[in-house]
Amino acid sequence: MKAILQKWNEISLVKRILVGLVVGILLALIVPQASGIALLGTLFVSALKAVAPVLVLLLVMAAIANHQKGRQTNMKSILVLYGISTFLAGASAVTACFLFPVSLSLAGTTEGLTPPGGIIEVLKGLLLNVVDNPVSALMNANYIGILAWAILLGLALKGAGDQTKSLLTHASDAVSQIVKWVIQFAPFGILGLVYESITVSGLESLLDYGKLLMVLVGCMLFIALIVNPLIVYINIRRNPYPLVFTCLKESGITAFFTRSSAANIPVNMRLSEKLGLNKDTYSVSIPLGATINMAGAAVTISVLTLAAVHTLGIEVDFGTAVILSVLSAISAAGASGVAGGSLLLIPLACSLFGISNDIAMQVVGVGFIIGVVQDSCETALNSSSDVLFTATAEYAKQRKEAALPLANTASLD
Repeated sequence: MKAILQKWNEISLVKRILVGLVVGILLALIVPQASGIALLGTLFVSALKAVAPVLVLLLVMAAIANHQKGRQTNMKSILVLYGISTFLAGASAVTACFLFPVSLSLAGTTEGLTPPGGIIEVLKGLLLNVVDNPVSALMNANYIGILAWAILLGLALKGAGDQTKSLLTHASDAVSQIVKWVIQFAPFGILGLVYESITVSGLESLLDYGKLLMVLVGCMLFIALIVNPLIVYINIRRNPYPLVFTCLKESGITAFFTRSSAANIPVNMRLSEKLGLNKDTYSVSIPLGATINMAGAAVTISVLTLAAVHTLGIEVDFGTAVILSVLSAISAAGASGVAGGSLLLIPLACSLFGISNDIAMQVVGVGFIIGVVQDSCETALNSSSDVLFTATAEYAKQRKEAALPLANTASLD
């Protein structure tokens, strides 16, 4: 048995996840009544969600407390990359909807859902999350609040003794080790998640929404494979696809099945460490990205909003389309990092066109119907690009530093 486990652990995690994926599909088709298999997925996601808030708090706090003057963290560059990618995602989705207009059959109900009343309410919610009670923030996985407290405590502890800082570092390392143990169970978790998705939702229910899904998934693939690589290339000036595919393979696959940017934070932390990135940077940029880097959410908001617009026969001029691109990018940053978090922001965008809340909430209902595919692709794009842009900022900095002596030499000549 020990030899079998050793051989299993020698296989790369991605290959083991693919094995879990295939086995999950086969089990769903052969024994759809074995509901206990889905428990594997629930346990895996729950374990990630349980450890992620503590990991973020300790990592960010330790990174800031131990940060020394003169060491750059690239956070400004990363924030700019997050913003550019999210805006371009919204703009690309708006363009795609003009090229391939989609109409909806609106009849569903979404009782019990309360969307934000406007962009002010979204921003207000973000500000209230910042000043949340730290215990409450940890219990409810409020990552904005966790980040705020981690930053404040880290700053307050910068003047602490070496023993205190060492204790923080050891604590964050211990939680990081627990994360590594949890991630080793990813193949079994993915098996359970795939099994549950197929047996509960089925694939037949998605056929009526094929065109809408094609536009949504097509936009997200365009962002992941064209727009994001272009942004990376402009910054690092070399072939971006090895880095892009690494992030999609090692972060995107897991995020696709967990359907939660927050739950995928430990996976991204591990990948950032594997890529050799600056811990001072990624310990802040990864949890922050899980909150505000929402290109996939911008696509979802734009596409479903314009689907409602086309269904109702509303004319959209160029200026309004630009405003929608900006609005979808800003509101996407307010989407929660959990499954379906972007859908409740659709009524906000619909209000730009005077669409009533009743109709907008029916569009939200459509979003939940196709969520088994839409939300999975959205989260894979969101979460994988957190690592992508963190790495891009660091590699761009290294490129500039490497070119600096050459520039100085050239000027001397």
